[in-house]
Amino acid sequence: MTATTDATVPTRDQVLRAPKVLLHDHLDGGLRPQTIIDLAAECGHPLPADDADALAAWFAESADSGSLVRYLETFDHTVAVMQSGPAIARVARECVEDLAADGVVYAEIRYAPEQHVEGGLTLDEVVAAVQQGFDEATAAAGGRIVVRQLLTAMRHQARSMEIAELAVAWRGRGVAGFDIAGAEAGYPPTRHLDAFEYLQRENSHFTIHAGEAFGLPSIWQAIQWCGADRLGHGVRIIDDITVADDGSVELGRLAAYVRDKRIPLEMCPASNIQTGAAASIAEHPIGLLTRLRFRVTVNTDNRLMSGTSMTAEMWALVEAFGYTLDDLRWFTINAMKSAFLPFDERLAIIDGVVKPGYAALAAEG
Repeated sequence: MTATTDATVPTRDQVLRAPKVLLHDHLDGGLRPQTIIDLAAECGHPLPADDADALAAWFAESADSGSLVRYLETFDHTVAVMQSGPAIARVARECVEDLAADGVVYAEIRYAPEQHVEGGLTLDEVVAAVQQGFDEATAAAGGRIVVRQLLTAMRHQARSMEIAELAVAWRGRGVAGFDIAGAEAGYPPTRHLDAFEYLQRENSHFTIHAGEAFGLPSIWQAIQWCGADRLGHGVRIIDDITVADDGSVELGRLAAYVRDKRIPLEMCPASNIQTGAAASIAEHPIGLLTRLRFRVTVNTDNRLMSGTSMTAEMWALVEAFGYTLDDLRWFTINAMKSAFLPFDERLAIIDGVVKPGYAALAAEG
């Protein structure tokens, strides 16, 4: 989306105050460093640092190291301290508090319940603990933020049907949909086709991590075989787009289908750079995909590991591409249109929160 001459390039403070919508954020990737220290002390889990600043630096360095082993090790620590009901509820509550402080008005937070049962919790108890934290924080926020859960199954495990059934059982009680995550290479989404077919029969929403670490086949399977409503990341759709020397663009059949069908792309710029899916913000496919009017959304992925926030992600795009308030509003409405929330509730947030919020910022001049 190119900037228009009468549109305002926002200040960072305006980006902070702008209403934002977040569709791709992992609960176990957004803990406060001090919370990790507190919870680790309670459960006896050893950490690489015992000071909040030092621990935050360790997470950032590990995530930026270029080593997948070190990147994944960061989650070993966050998941380890989220094995009791009170611990999970605290993490969920603080997640919503942090998002509300960042100007997020709607968020879908994903996590894998199967990774939080080592302390004896059942899958149902894990979901209940997350919902307790969400309910406490949203009540304290006085209606400034709406939050829903996405239940994730791990691609390398065999519990996707169980998690899909759990998502359906909790539908209407805080869970908005289903996700599948984990290593793409060697673990195609079609391995879990029974779960996706079940969700479709139940008229349930789901997104699939695809097109981040693996290319077009992952995206094609997620859409055409599994029926994904949205694509987690989806950056490799750029591989099906050819830009000629004269600047003309040609879309391949898959890219054209994704654009024509308005399939949302849950793009996470900072995280994509860490995982090697993009070289820099300025070179991130989000620039071209936005210009071509794909259904682009902006997200955080793992706020702790990437040292990011929705404000930071959007501000980086403003700096790299000169995006205006109109552009940020477009990203935000894209995300709200794509949310796994009933139509009337989506419309109420767009018309009652997002549009007035951006109009007020634009009026500041």
